[in-house]
Amino acid sequence: MVATKSTLNVKIDKGVKERAAQLLASMGLDHTTAIDMYYRQIITERQIPFQPKSGLSLDEQLSAAINAQNIPRKTVEVNAEGHIVIDKDKDPELYDWAVNG
Repeated sequence: MVATKSTLNVKIDKGVKERAAQLLASMGLDHTTAIDMYYRQIITERQIPFQPKSGLSLDEQLSAAINAQNIPRKTVEVNAEGHIVIDKDKDPELYDWAVNG
């Protein structure tokens, strides 16, 4: 039995397509073959063959970047009006940041 072919049109970011094309070429594959392999794997496993992960929010990315730098953290006090209370002599760098930004 001869398999009938069908066309699949997909819109994808140009940069993603170009980077994937380079990697696929280094593996001796083209887009059509790679997508065919992907679809066959979906059929075999009856699910997407990898676990999609939700991306980190910008705040989470920034926190992760800061944590990776091992920057020491300081806890500050806030008065009833919401102003930062810092001992200038005890924490001169923090005081400078609070005053000058």
